Amino acid sequence: MSNLSEKTVVLRRARLNAATSSLMRFSFKECCFKPVADEPDIEIEGSLVHKDSEEGQILCAEKEVGRKSKTLFSCITTATQTTINPPREVACQTESQPLLVNYSATANQWEIYDFYQEELQKRTSSTKKDEKENEIAEGAEGVHGNLSLLRDFTDKSDHDLAMLSTAAKLLEYAVNENINGDIIADFKHFEDEADEFRGDKGTLLPLWEFQYNKVKSLPVSALCWNKKYNDLFAVGLGSHKFTELECGMLLFYTWRNNNHPEFLFNTDSGVMCVDIHEQKSHLVAVKWWEDDLYGNHTFFSVSADGRVVSWTLGKYELFSTNIIKLPPMDKVPDDLNNVIVTAGLTLDFHKQKPYHFLVGTEAGKIHKGSTHYTRFIKTYEAHFRMVSCVRWNPFNPKVFITCGMDWRVNIWDETTDSPVFTFDLKSSVMDVAWAPYSSTVFAAVTADGKVHVFDLSINRFEALCQQRVVSTKRHLTCIEFNPVHPIIIVGNDRGLVISLKLSPNLRKNPKEEKGKEPSTGAEVEIAKMEKLLILMR
Repeated sequence: MSNLSEKTVVLRRARLNAATSSLMRFSFKECCFKPVADEPDIEIEGSLVHKDSEEGQILCAEKEVGRKSKTLFSCITTATQTTINPPREVACQTESQPLLVNYSATANQWEIYDFYQEELQKRTSSTKKDEKENEIAEGAEGVHGNLSLLRDFTDKSDHDLAMLSTAAKLLEYAVNENINGDIIADFKHFEDEADEFRGDKGTLLPLWEFQYNKVKSLPVSALCWNKKYNDLFAVGLGSHKFTELECGMLLFYTWRNNNHPEFLFNTDSGVMCVDIHEQKSHLVAVKWWEDDLYGNHTFFSVSADGRVVSWTLGKYELFSTNIIKLPPMDKVPDDLNNVIVTAGLTLDFHKQKPYHFLVGTEAGKIHKGSTHYTRFIKTYEAHFRMVSCVRWNPFNPKVFITCGMDWRVNIWDETTDSPVFTFDLKSSVMDVAWAPYSSTVFAAVTADGKVHVFDLSINRFEALCQQRVVSTKRHLTCIEFNPVHPIIIVGNDRGLVISLKLSPNLRKNPKEEKGKEPSTGAEVEIAKMEKLLILMR
């Protein structure tokens, strides 16, 4: 390169510039080569210098003496460019889901019990099959061992089923509590503030309804609350009519689960009366009485054959004793006295003197008797038609109440021959009950579907509440007060039981008179009724 002249170098540079100006570039868009127009010059630092230049000569001289050095010079190069790919979106899509369908079902304890019984039967059958195989293989000794194992397995399974049944019942209570949340809130907290503007009148708030589908053809014949578990009550189902004699049923409900009875028992004939033992709440009979000298439980019954019978619950059987027989109807010839008898329909024992009792008959009479005598002490001409119910007052020992098909409710003083109070309810009175919190409050149900609530200390002439709770085509048959809560239950002729809450005006507490020492609740209630009896004499 040192032999070349500066002219030659200039020519080469000119050719290089010409070549650079005629650069071609391939166009992918038009699929051909195209000249590059106005390519910008780029100056970058480099380490090449010309040999004939002054700097080059210095470098050559330094190279000879072994020195190395680097310098920079300007050069021209072409520009480069990489393709930038455009951003893209990547989306994932799943298959469309089918339409959602709401599904609901109720699994009660009986369905769960039946399922596990089937499962237990399958396991038992498979175990028996294994036993036969072991009997062939191992002999009699092996069989006895397997039988022992099977017995242990069965006992364990029964225990598991009992635990599962309890858990399922608690779960069902929780589900029903969520469903009936509004009703539970009304039961616990609702008080009808409109009573302030009604004067002395009151109302009944409907709460739960209890209906078992298999007994819609049977009327409710008896109601009884459990004294120990005040949310549990018994329902007797059966007909009083001889033309409608059919099987009956005994149901036990709790307001924790109004969809299905807790227990149910089928009977060969209709259930006419139900009574739950006060101390031993698992015992249910007709009308419980005091235990005998040997500690055996005793109860009484009265029926259409005119007999009052005492029953003793022995260890293995029932023992019956005839206490007294109802007198024959009036105007019956003497030779037919043993043929035509007076049917007993209702029975109640004195609260303070348990040996005294009252019997209501289809002839409209009330007979007062004693377990110590074989004859009745007194007879009351109570009603013109059959007596529906008779009940002693829970506070005052001299007062009892009766109702009948002659549309009347009568309140009696046992020392008089005529009723102290008489109320005409314009329809057949099917049942009547005293309130457990007051000696002057009682309620009655009539065949026109109404509930009548009275408080004699407030109004001695008319009811504080008359409210229809079923349709006009249905009639009410029974009524019962809850022993603790301000609730009554009523039953109709189609197996339906309705619970109702008393408004504040229907359960007022008596006010203490000024200047007098406070008395107990029982003393106050006795005094209230005594005052009324004196006024009506």
